[in-house]
Amino acid sequence: MELIPIGVIHSPYRAPGDAPHQGRFSDRTAELEIFPQFMEGLKDVEQATHLIVLYWCHLARRDTLRTRTPFGPEIRGVFACRSPSRPNPIAFCVAELLKVKENRLLVRGVDALDGSPLIDIKPYSSDVDSVPGARIGWFKK
Repeated sequence: MELIPIGVIHSPYRAPGDAPHQGRFSDRTAELEIFPQFMEGLKDVEQATHLIVLYWCHLARRDTLRTRTPFGPEIRGVFACRSPSRPNPIAFCVAELLKVKENRLLVRGVDALDGSPLIDIKPYSSDVDSVPGARIGWFKK
């Protein structure tokens, strides 16, 4: 298996403690820089209001299988939470697309650290991607 970054994320978050626990709840903006060889793939992307952003947590540990979450002292398995430290530190978020200028997409709602490799972007659709009533049993607001 081989992953090829399609770009890089430029964000205001420089260190792991800087990023919000969920980018969706942040009003900070970030820029998704798409590498020139992938620019053709941006055709019509400006018609989406939101994007699924898949990225690599390049500073995360890869040997973590259990961890504490920001929501309590209990130890959870990484596959039951959204910790960036995991065997394959792939992360995703749904970001609002604010502007497209050539190979750069200005977005709001990304929690990636600056310099994170961008793996893929896809348009988000509340009709297709939202599952009403979905929940995590241990999580309480």
